[in-house]
Amino acid sequence: MKEKKRCLVPALVTMVLAVLAAAGVKSFAGPCVHEDGSFGVCHWAGQALFGLSIVIAAESVIVLWRKDAGLRRGLYLAMMLTALLGILMPGTLISLCAMESMRCRMIMRPAMLVLYALMLVSATTGALLSKED
Repeated sequence: MKEKKRCLVPALVTMVLAVLAAAGVKSFAGPCVHEDGSFGVCHWAGQALFGLSIVIAAESVIVLWRKDAGLRRGLYLAMMLTALLGILMPGTLISLCAMESMRCRMIMRPAMLVLYALMLVSATTGALLSKED
Protein backbone atom coordinates (compact mmCIF):
# COMPACT_ATOMS: atom_id res chain seq x y z
CA MET A 1 0.00 0.00 0.00
CA LYS A 2 2.84 2.36 0.86
CA GLU A 3 4.46 1.74 -2.55
CA LYS A 4 1.19 2.60 -4.33
CA LYS A 5 0.97 5.92 -2.49
CA ARG A 6 4.59 6.65 -3.34
CA CYS A 7 3.95 6.26 -7.06
CA LEU A 8 0.92 8.59 -6.87
CA VAL A 9 2.93 11.54 -5.54
CA PRO A 10 4.43 12.31 -8.98
CA ALA A 11 0.90 12.39 -10.42
CA LEU A 12 -0.14 14.97 -7.83
CA VAL A 13 2.97 17.06 -8.50
CA THR A 14 2.42 16.85 -12.26
CA MET A 15 -1.23 17.80 -11.90
CA VAL A 16 -0.37 20.89 -9.83
CA LEU A 17 2.29 21.93 -12.36
CA ALA A 18 -0.12 21.38 -15.27
CA VAL A 19 -2.85 23.47 -13.64
CA LEU A 20 -0.27 26.18 -12.90
CA ALA A 21 0.86 26.13 -16.54
CA ALA A 22 -2.74 26.30 -17.81
CA ALA A 23 -3.57 29.20 -15.50
CA GLY A 24 -0.26 30.90 -16.24
CA VAL A 25 -0.56 30.79 -20.01
CA LYS A 26 -4.00 32.41 -19.70
CA SER A 27 -2.85 35.12 -17.27
CA PHE A 28 0.58 36.08 -15.89
CA ALA A 29 2.68 34.07 -18.38
CA GLY A 30 0.51 34.43 -21.45
CA PRO A 31 1.40 35.34 -25.03
CA CYS A 32 1.62 38.86 -26.40
CA VAL A 33 -1.38 41.10 -27.04
CA HIS A 34 -0.60 44.16 -29.11
CA GLU A 35 -1.63 47.71 -28.19
CA ASP A 36 -4.49 47.64 -30.70
CA GLY A 37 -5.85 44.47 -29.08
CA SER A 38 -4.79 42.11 -31.86
CA PHE A 39 -3.06 38.83 -31.16
CA GLY A 40 0.63 38.32 -31.77
CA VAL A 41 2.14 35.52 -33.80
CA CYS A 42 2.68 33.68 -30.52
CA HIS A 43 -1.05 33.46 -29.73
CA TRP A 44 -1.29 29.94 -31.15
CA ALA A 45 1.70 28.75 -29.13
CA GLY A 46 -0.15 29.91 -26.02
CA GLN A 47 -3.33 28.12 -27.11
CA ALA A 48 -1.40 24.90 -27.77
CA LEU A 49 0.34 25.11 -24.38
CA PHE A 50 -3.02 25.60 -22.68
CA GLY A 51 -4.40 22.50 -24.40
CA LEU A 52 -1.34 20.41 -23.54
CA SER A 53 -1.58 21.52 -19.91
CA ILE A 54 -5.20 20.37 -19.75
CA VAL A 55 -4.23 17.01 -21.30
CA ILE A 56 -1.44 16.43 -18.75
CA ALA A 57 -3.75 17.42 -15.88
CA ALA A 58 -6.38 14.95 -17.13
CA GLU A 59 -3.76 12.20 -17.46
CA SER A 60 -2.66 12.90 -13.89
CA VAL A 61 -6.22 12.63 -12.60
CA ILE A 62 -6.62 9.27 -14.33
CA VAL A 63 -3.38 8.03 -12.74
CA LEU A 64 -4.76 8.98 -9.33
CA TRP A 65 -8.04 7.23 -10.06
CA ARG A 66 -6.79 3.92 -11.52
CA LYS A 67 -5.27 1.06 -9.51
CA ASP A 68 -3.65 -0.94 -12.32
CA ALA A 69 0.15 -0.41 -12.19
CA GLY A 70 0.57 -1.11 -15.91
CA LEU A 71 -2.02 1.50 -16.84
CA ARG A 72 -0.44 4.04 -14.49
CA ARG A 73 2.96 3.41 -16.04
CA GLY A 74 1.51 3.86 -19.53
CA LEU A 75 -0.11 7.13 -18.50
CA TYR A 76 3.17 8.35 -17.00
CA LEU A 77 4.87 7.56 -20.32
CA ALA A 78 2.13 9.49 -22.15
CA MET A 79 2.68 12.43 -19.77
CA MET A 80 6.40 12.30 -20.54
CA LEU A 81 5.72 12.56 -24.27
CA THR A 82 3.18 15.33 -23.77
CA ALA A 83 5.67 17.26 -21.62
CA LEU A 84 8.33 16.86 -24.35
CA LEU A 85 5.83 18.27 -26.83
CA GLY A 86 5.18 21.18 -24.46
CA ILE A 87 8.90 21.89 -24.26
CA LEU A 88 9.18 21.95 -28.06
CA MET A 89 5.97 23.91 -28.69
CA PRO A 90 6.89 27.58 -28.02
CA GLY A 91 9.47 28.80 -30.48
CA THR A 92 10.33 25.47 -32.10
CA LEU A 93 7.09 24.00 -33.42
CA ILE A 94 5.05 27.22 -33.29
CA SER A 95 6.91 30.47 -33.88
CA LEU A 96 6.99 33.35 -31.45
CA CYS A 97 7.28 37.09 -32.03
CA ALA A 98 10.51 38.23 -33.67
CA MET A 99 11.65 40.75 -31.06
CA GLU A 100 13.50 39.36 -28.04
CA SER A 101 11.83 41.99 -25.81
CA MET A 102 8.31 40.69 -26.47
CA ARG A 103 6.32 39.11 -23.63
CA CYS A 104 6.21 35.69 -25.29
CA ARG A 105 10.00 35.47 -25.44
CA MET A 106 10.76 37.06 -22.07
CA ILE A 107 8.03 35.52 -19.90
CA MET A 108 5.89 32.86 -21.56
CA ARG A 109 8.59 30.68 -23.14
CA PRO A 110 10.97 30.52 -20.14
CA ALA A 111 8.11 29.94 -17.67
CA MET A 112 6.57 27.17 -19.76
CA LEU A 113 9.95 25.54 -20.42
CA VAL A 114 10.61 25.33 -16.67
CA LEU A 115 7.11 24.06 -15.86
CA TYR A 116 7.12 21.45 -18.63
CA ALA A 117 10.65 20.32 -17.72
CA LEU A 118 9.48 19.81 -14.14
CA MET A 119 6.45 17.89 -15.44
CA LEU A 120 8.79 15.71 -17.50
CA VAL A 121 10.95 14.94 -14.46
CA SER A 122 7.89 14.22 -12.32
CA ALA A 123 6.32 11.92 -14.93
CA THR A 124 9.63 10.10 -15.41
CA THR A 125 9.84 9.56 -11.65
CA GLY A 126 6.28 8.22 -11.65
CA ALA A 127 7.05 5.84 -14.51
CA LEU A 128 10.09 4.51 -12.65
CA LEU A 129 8.12 4.06 -9.43
CA SER A 130 5.18 2.30 -11.15
CA LYS A 131 6.34 -1.29 -11.15
CA GLU A 132 4.26 -4.12 -12.49
CA ASP A 133 2.54 -6.24 -9.86
